Amino acid sequence: MIDKNFSEPLMQWYKKQARDLPWRNTRDPYKIWISEIMLQQTTVNAVIPYYEKWVKVFPIVADVAKASEQKILKLWQGLGYYSRAKNIHKSAQLICEQHDQKIPRNPNELRKLPGFGPYTVGAVLSIAFDMREPIIDANVRRVVMRFLAQEGYADTTQDKKILKFLDEVMPAKNLKVFNQAMMELGALVCRNREPLCSLCPVHLSCKAYQKGIQEIIPRVKKKVLKNLDVSIGVIQHKEKYFIQQRPSKGLLADLWEFPGGKIEKGETSLKALKREIQEEIGCEVESAKRFMQVQHFYTQFRVNLHVFFCQLKSYPAQGERKKWVSLKQLKKYPMPSGSVKIVDKLSE
Repeated sequence: MIDKNFSEPLMQWYKKQARDLPWRNTRDPYKIWISEIMLQQTTVNAVIPYYEKWVKVFPIVADVAKASEQKILKLWQGLGYYSRAKNIHKSAQLICEQHDQKIPRNPNELRKLPGFGPYTVGAVLSIAFDMREPIIDANVRRVVMRFLAQEGYADTTQDKKILKFLDEVMPAKNLKVFNQAMMELGALVCRNREPLCSLCPVHLSCKAYQKGIQEIIPRVKKKVLKNLDVSIGVIQHKEKYFIQQRPSKGLLADLWEFPGGKIEKGETSLKALKREIQEEIGCEVESAKRFMQVQHFYTQFRVNLHVFFCQLKSYPAQGERKKWVSLKQLKKYPMPSGSVKIVDKLSE
């Protein structure tokens, strides 16, 4: 039998212990939407400055709709998962075209917008409009799985049971408070490692706590990062640097970067550089000097960038997706984090 007093102590705890975060001081569905998208796969502390800058540059959804995609990507630079920014841009345009610049309150209409999955729909509707919509993220999964002593990995296979639990304990009103309290409890107390059970407002009813198994629920998948070595060419000619735009689909779509590519098995970094420059821009490397090495992490990869200064026998022409730009101009183009580190080094 589920403790029917779950929601009351939880919400009382939240009102006393909730962090003062900028997106919690608004009921504007646009700003709540932006914050929730930014918070996916990104820590709260990392999001705060991006959110504050975003709402300053784009105070209303129409500002996003009117902006160029390159401006959107530049503002997003460093947050990663750039498809999130592209979906925000597309959705903002649809909201302005089809919904009179207002975030739809109808869940079916929201789900039609790019990037509005179950979590985002639930977050916007419950937090902005106090509608009875559940939110399931990693924190909520962990809280519920421990409360029920539900074994297994914290993935979507658990969501049917979690939704049933939430439906039983969600209050009739104050859904904004309840949903944020669930996420906050998981972030601050019912943590992935070393949960602070003595501080939990519902720990006495928690089955995992009662059994002393809270440390092993949920099961954790070991993450093994693959190493990826890449050679990069910094090509300077007449005080300008050559950059190119990535394809419009795939990883880091439409961002700008220095030319280069993966070091194949059996290749040296220099040999890979020469091959990649020839394949990508049709030019032959005359000489190359090591400049720096950059390490950057993605979800599944540890990327090592071997960066060279290059002199070419001939130089490529400028085109729509290929540019020669000054060092000052380089900083205006949206780039992956590894390329940003190269630009920062060039600027020293």
